[in-house]
Amino acid sequence: MKLVSGNSNRPLADAIATYLKTPLTKCVVRRFADMEIFVEVQDNVRGEDVFIIQSTSFPANDHLMELLIIIDALRRASARRITAVLPYFGYARQDRKAGPRTPISAKLVANMITRAGADRVLTLDLHAGQIQGFFDIPTDNLFAAPVMVRDVKEQYKDDSIMVVSPDVGGVVRARGYAKRIGAPLAIVDKRRERAGVSEVMNIIGDVEGMSCVLVDDIIDSGGTLCNAADALLTKGATNVSAYITHGVLSGGAVARVTSSNLKQLVVTDTIQATEAVRVSQNIRVLSIAPLIGEAIGRTAREESVSNLFH
Repeated sequence: MKLVSGNSNRPLADAIATYLKTPLTKCVVRRFADMEIFVEVQDNVRGEDVFIIQSTSFPANDHLMELLIIIDALRRASARRITAVLPYFGYARQDRKAGPRTPISAKLVANMITRAGADRVLTLDLHAGQIQGFFDIPTDNLFAAPVMVRDVKEQYKDDSIMVVSPDVGGVVRARGYAKRIGAPLAIVDKRRERAGVSEVMNIIGDVEGMSCVLVDDIIDSGGTLCNAADALLTKGATNVSAYITHGVLSGGAVARVTSSNLKQLVVTDTIQATEAVRVSQNIRVLSIAPLIGEAIGRTAREESVSNLFH
C-alpha cells in the first residue's frame, strides 16, 4: 500500500499516514510560472495499491486538477490500483439541474475522475447519497456520525439533548444522529429566497428547555445555521451547538459564526482549517483521520468498510 498526498490538506494526509504507520510516498506537486500544475512521483509504485488523499476544497479547481494529474501520473507509472480518497468532494451541491440550461457538475467531476484512471473512490458525507451512482467505479461513502456522536455524548453528559435538522432535506441524516444519541428530533422549516440567503420560518418540534444540536454535512456562508440558532433560542432552547462535517466557511462565515448565538460550531478536518478558524473561540475541529485511515486500511486488506458504522 502507498499513500500519496496533494496540496489540499497535507496535515490530514500526515495524520492518516501516522494512523496507518505508513509514510507518505514522495510526490512533488508544483506549478510552472503560468500556474500549470506539474506532478512527479519520486518513489516506485509499480504494481502497488495507491491511495491519493486530496480534498477538492478551495481553490476547488486547482485541487481537482492536482488530483486528476496525480491519478494520470500513477496510472502511467503502472500502479496496480488507484483509489481517490476525497475527504471533501467539491461540486457535490451541483447534483441536479436546479433550473433550465444548468449543468450537473457533480456528474461531470465524477466522469473526469473515472476517465483520469481512478479504480475506486473513497469519500465522506456526500451532500446527496445518490452521487455514488454518478461514478461507474466502486465508491465508498463514509460517515462522520460515529466521531460526532461520541463528541456530543462527552459534551452533553447531563443535558437534555434535542437533535435538530436545519432544513427538511437533512432530516434523514439528523434522524440517524438522534437514533445513535437516543435523543428526540426537531426540524427547522426554512424558505430560501435565493442562493446563499435563507429565512427561517418555523420550528417543528418542542425545543423548550433543551440543548439543541444542529447537524448537517456542509457549512458555507453560515447564514442558515445562525438564523436557525436564533429561531431555536426564541422558541425556548437552552443553548444551540452545531456539528457539521465539512467546514467550507467561505467569505465572512467565520466572523458570522463567532458573533452568533451558537454556543459552539464543531467541524471535522476534511477541509484544512484557516487561521481564522483556528483562533475562533466557538469553532472546534475534530480529527477524522482515524476513521479515514481505518477505511483505507480495510480497503487495502479487502475487508468490510461498512462494519465501521454498525
